[in-house]
Amino acid sequence: MTTSLFDLFKIGIGPSSSHTMGPMRAARRFALELEESGVLLRTAKVQVDLYGSLALTGSGHGTDRAILLGLSGEEAATINPATIEPKLGEIRASGKLSLLGRHPIPFREPDHLFLHRDQMLPPGAKTHHPNGVRFTAFDTAGQVLRTDTFFSIGGGFIVADGEKPESAAGGKAAELALPYPFSSAAELLEKAQTAGLAIWQLMLGNESAIRPAEEVRAGIRRIWSVMQGCMERGMITEGILPGGLAVRRRAPRLAERLRQKGSSAAAPSSDPLAPLDWVTIYAMAVNEENAAGGRVVTAPTNGAAGVIPAVARYYLDFIPGADEDGILRFFLTSAAIGALYRENASISGAEVGCQGEVGVACSMAAGGLAAALGGNNDHVEHAAEIGMEHNLGMTCDPVGGLVQIPCIERNAMGAVKAVQACRIAMNETEGHKISLDQVIRTMYLTGLDMQSRYKETSLAGLALNVIEC
Repeated sequence: MTTSLFDLFKIGIGPSSSHTMGPMRAARRFALELEESGVLLRTAKVQVDLYGSLALTGSGHGTDRAILLGLSGEEAATINPATIEPKLGEIRASGKLSLLGRHPIPFREPDHLFLHRDQMLPPGAKTHHPNGVRFTAFDTAGQVLRTDTFFSIGGGFIVADGEKPESAAGGKAAELALPYPFSSAAELLEKAQTAGLAIWQLMLGNESAIRPAEEVRAGIRRIWSVMQGCMERGMITEGILPGGLAVRRRAPRLAERLRQKGSSAAAPSSDPLAPLDWVTIYAMAVNEENAAGGRVVTAPTNGAAGVIPAVARYYLDFIPGADEDGILRFFLTSAAIGALYRENASISGAEVGCQGEVGVACSMAAGGLAAALGGNNDHVEHAAEIGMEHNLGMTCDPVGGLVQIPCIERNAMGAVKAVQACRIAMNETEGHKISLDQVIRTMYLTGLDMQSRYKETSLAGLALNVIEC
C-alpha cells in the first residue's frame, strides 16, 4: 500500500480533479521548476499544449482556467473560490500573467494555449494516459529554456512523463515499513484477520506510521467538515450552473420540498424511502457545488465527489446511535478500498470511464458504511464488491464537456446504490461468489476495452446524442 487516506481525500475546487486540480498543480509545478532551475526571470513566453481528453473536454472542465491559476502560483487546496473570477478577469483583460506572482509575461490563450483535439498523447511521451499537458518556456530570442510534460491521472494526481505516481504522503507510505502493508483485498483481509483487527483499525495503524494518530483523526475531521460545508452550501444556493447548458441547481428546491412534507433528520417522514431522498439531495448538492467551481473534496475524484459525503451524512442523520467514531470507521475503511482501486486499476474517467469515478466512489462508500454500522471485514469486502459490480461498464460521456449531465444525477444514483449494496452484504450469511479483487480487475480490463470516445471525450453517448437531438 502506497496510497494514503489523504491522497484520496484532497481539499480543492471544482469542477474536475483530473481536468482542473491536476492541470493547476502541473502548471504550478512547472513554474516552480523554472524558478529552481534559475530560468524563471529569463522566461519571456510560456506555451501550453493540451492533448487527449484535456483538449477535448478541457474548456468545459475548466482546464484553461486552471492553467492560468497554476502558472500564477495558486494551489487548489488553498485558493479562495471567490477570488478566482477576479484573478482570471485581470489576466484575460491585460493579456499578462505573473509567473508565481513574481514575474510578468504576456499570455493570451489563443496565442499561448493550444488544444490538440486530434492527438491523444504528446509527441514522444513515455507515459500513456489520455490527460497530457506540455509546458514550454522560451527566452526573448525564442530559444527553449525548459519543457516538461505532465499527465493528470485522476483524483488530482499528476505525474511527469515517465515518473511514478505520486503520494500525498510525500513518498513516506512507500518508504516506511508500514505495520500492515497490503496490495490486494485478499491480502488486506488476511492481514486484518492475523492481527485481529477491523479494516479501519488496520488502516489507522498504517496512517499512524506516516503521521501521529491524532493528526490522522484531525485530518479526517477536517475533510468531513469541508464535505459538510459543501453539502450545506449546495442545499441553499440557487441559480443556473455555468457553462451554457442552462442547468438549474435542484438540490435547494428538492430539500425544501422534503422539509415541507415534514421530512428531516430530526423528524423522519412517514415515507419509509424519505432517507434515500435525502441521500439523493446530499449527493446532488455536492456535485452542483462542484460544477459551479466551489470548494469540494476529491472522493476519490471531483466528478464523484458527492457519493461518499452523501452516504456518510445518511449514516449520521438516519442511523440511531451514529457518532464521530462511526465517521472515523467510515473514512478509514473507504480509504483502504480506494487504495486498492488506485493501485490495481484506475480512478480516472479518461482512462476507464465513469466506473472508475462514480463506480469506485460507490464501492468505497458501501464498504465504509458497512464498517460504520459495525459490520465485520467480510461485510465490508462484500459491500465494496457489490458497489462496483453494478457499475461495471459505465461510460464517461459528459454533455457539452461539463460535469453536469449526467454527472450530478449519477452521483445521486451511486450514493443510493452504495446504501443498498451495504444492506445486501450485511443481510447475507452465506458468503458470495465474486471477490473484490476480481471485480477490481474486471473493472480495469473493461475500461481498457472501452472505446476512447466513451472516456471523458464528449465524442459519444449522451454527449453526442443530446446535442444531436
